[in-house]
Amino acid sequence: MSKSIWKTRPTVEAINQINQNCLVSHLGIEIIEVGDDYIRATMPVDSRHVQPARILHGGASVVLSESLGSMAGFCLLDDMSKQSLVGVEINANHLRPVPEGGRVTGTVRAIRIGRKIQVWETQIEDENGKLVCVSRLTTMIVDVN
Repeated sequence: MSKSIWKTRPTVEAINQINQNCLVSHLGIEIIEVGDDYIRATMPVDSRHVQPARILHGGASVVLSESLGSMAGFCLLDDMSKQSLVGVEINANHLRPVPEGGRVTGTVRAIRIGRKIQVWETQIEDENGKLVCVSRLTTMIVDVN
């Protein structure tokens, strides 16, 4: 068992509650698991997520990745009343198509947790466990006035 990275361990219920009434809930992204060093979520592949060819739009994968990395990064802030987290760079490699009607699962883990900069990797898999996208997000902790 690995050592937990969380300052205060987030719960599935708390994260899903925070994500209500924003892009995350609009796209049907649902947190399903919080481990010692990862957060996992699912996302359907329906008309909200596909390109005209009726396969998963790469932008939807990027939204899933940035959402997971940001959620994880927020869970590492020392004081949310004095700090916030912003994304500064994201990239994604789209490896395999996912047809409409499917579901994907994303798992985010830290590559680097620094004092101000964090780097997160999200691996997105289809329902058969095949890797469909790998994405890396860099976030920065900023002071709130």
